[in-house]
Amino acid sequence: MKQTLKISAYCLVLVAGLLILSGCARPKLPPPSQLMLPGALMDNSGLFLCPFTQDDVLAEWTDNAINAKLGSAIGSTAGTLAGQQVLEQAPIVGGVVGSYLGIEAGRLIALEAAGGEEFIRETSDISFNMIDDLAVYLYARFSHLEHYPEALSALLEIYPNLKEGRFEKAIMNAPRL
Repeated sequence: MKQTLKISAYCLVLVAGLLILSGCARPKLPPPSQLMLPGALMDNSGLFLCPFTQDDVLAEWTDNAINAKLGSAIGSTAGTLAGQQVLEQAPIVGGVVGSYLGIEAGRLIALEAAGGEEFIRETSDISFNMIDDLAVYLYARFSHLEHYPEALSALLEIYPNLKEGRFEKAIMNAPRL
């Protein structure tokens, strides 16, 4: 009986470990060539601005934003500290407020490091009204370029709501050719 319990416990731990590991793995994205390009606005009138230009080079603001990752870390730290203060007063609300403040502070710092919202808009010539369209377009059109990883990192600092798997989910859900 004890032997059976030990084996059952071992199997349970093994299965739990495999589930945890498989949940941590990033989804395998489809090849960019298999995705339909979403409609892009070939100007800067959309809500979400692309880090590349129509000429397949980094937008001017992107070079500045590449260095903004430090700014986001500073913002997250500031938000965490603010959240801890709120946490002392209201334990349930404090963590949520701190997280939001950190994300928003990091985004604002990244925006400023990139040159500000006006500069970002002025130096962009591809935009979108839907953030998921930006994610799919960026991956499908520019992921083969040398500076794509840095541009993606900068974009995630400017638009942090693409983090936590949303960028990958948009690509996984994109229409195929």
